[in-house]
Amino acid sequence: MRTSFTGDPSPASDADHAPAYDVVIAGCGPTGAMLAAELRLHDVRVLVVDKETEPKSFVRIVGLHIRSIELMAMRGLLERILPHGRRRPAGGFFAAIDKPAPTGLDSAHAYLLGIPQPVIERLLEEHATELGAQVRRGCAVAGFEQDDEGVTVELSDGLRLRSRYLVGCDGARSTVRKLLGVGFPGEPSRNETLMGEMHVGVPQEEITATMAGIRETPMSFWLRPFGGGVYSVLVPALGTGDRAEPPTLEDFRQALRAIAGTDFGVHSPRWLSRFGDATRLAERYRAGRVLLAGDAAHIHPPIGGQGLNLGVQDAVNLGWKLAAQVRGWAPDTLLDTYQAERRPVAADVLDNTRAQRELMSPEPGAQAVRRLLTELMDFEEVNRYLIEKITAIGVRYDFGEGPGLLGRRLPDIEVKQGRLYDLLRRGRGLLLDRTGRLTAGGWPDRVDHLADPAAALDVPGVLLRPDGHVAWIGDDQRDLDVHLRRWFGEPAGSRGDRS
Repeated sequence: MRTSFTGDPSPASDADHAPAYDVVIAGCGPTGAMLAAELRLHDVRVLVVDKETEPKSFVRIVGLHIRSIELMAMRGLLERILPHGRRRPAGGFFAAIDKPAPTGLDSAHAYLLGIPQPVIERLLEEHATELGAQVRRGCAVAGFEQDDEGVTVELSDGLRLRSRYLVGCDGARSTVRKLLGVGFPGEPSRNETLMGEMHVGVPQEEITATMAGIRETPMSFWLRPFGGGVYSVLVPALGTGDRAEPPTLEDFRQALRAIAGTDFGVHSPRWLSRFGDATRLAERYRAGRVLLAGDAAHIHPPIGGQGLNLGVQDAVNLGWKLAAQVRGWAPDTLLDTYQAERRPVAADVLDNTRAQRELMSPEPGAQAVRRLLTELMDFEEVNRYLIEKITAIGVRYDFGEGPGLLGRRLPDIEVKQGRLYDLLRRGRGLLLDRTGRLTAGGWPDRVDHLADPAAALDVPGVLLRPDGHVAWIGDDQRDLDVHLRRWFGEPAGSRGDRS
């Protein structure tokens, strides 16, 4: 069976039959670069294409939340990233309600890491290329055909090449998603907001006095000192524009005068951007040999700073599963678990951003609910629940009945060889065995084994997937073998090629 999804078609070539790559990734943002690196951990031949000739240059600060920081530690990237970022307390995220993080968050990395977006994108791309991924800039996916054996991808420069799989990580306006015909239902953008970093021409005292004198100030408006005379500015736009183009400084001046009666003398911007409050979720994440990840699969307002994090986490969930399919050892349903696990997580993020957007409305009813929630967040359980939701450390995949730890990520606990996450750098599974009686001997190419009676764990043994989530808990070898087959396929030497 062959299905076609093409832009301007060009004649087929021999590339239609000889796969030059195992996976082609459209888009070299954080999601695409992270996915490429995850695939290369398993020697998958990867090509990443991006329409931009150079990475982004504007210095927008993004935040890595706890779970994303853990994933960076899990792949040995954190020591490379930390010097470029600034640690901040892991609190005040939900609807910008100023509450401190609850004490004792279950993570060795319980902080927010603010980092310039071009820096994190460059570091992730360098990581992918160091592992052997190929990156081709200045071209994009223009069309593709898929059949039972692979995908023929047409690039915007006319080149046609053959790949086993194609993954669209090409953003909210994803060409791959549109050509694939996957629906993207949700709510269109109703409002637009301008956001940037720039210098101001008045003292802080004047800013404070002006802000205090504005009645019914919308929650989506602020001027916050960033250091060195630079301010973070957020202000509702006066109208809508092309979100593919950054706004001008004059757009900010006009919007500030409309809200505050003054433009505060803003000048010398570091970066300027606009965003809407559209909220959409792809109807499916996979159609045959074509998959979607990151903003190509879900978009939402940047409230709580979850977007980049959600995409990176998509990539780590998908990478080892797609690699298993390429390498021929994936169980029949493994690749389907990508959508089954990640789409509900995205739906939850969309819902919590919807809730936060309502809480940031200046309307009296919304502000009454905001005041009530602010009081409720004084209860540690409420505050902890919301922080774990925003930072994704509360995610639990549905692996069926079992203890509360099943399906959750295991924190970076101490083990006899140092830290747990250091053992996951190769992107393999891990059997952490406190009994000394368990084995993963039939899966030596996919699962590592650490016998450690003193591990900081209150269960006899756990099987971790390459993304750090707990796939099995117990001390029974026969039950363990069932779950090894569920997640890692048949033992070495007894499987056929399922690519």
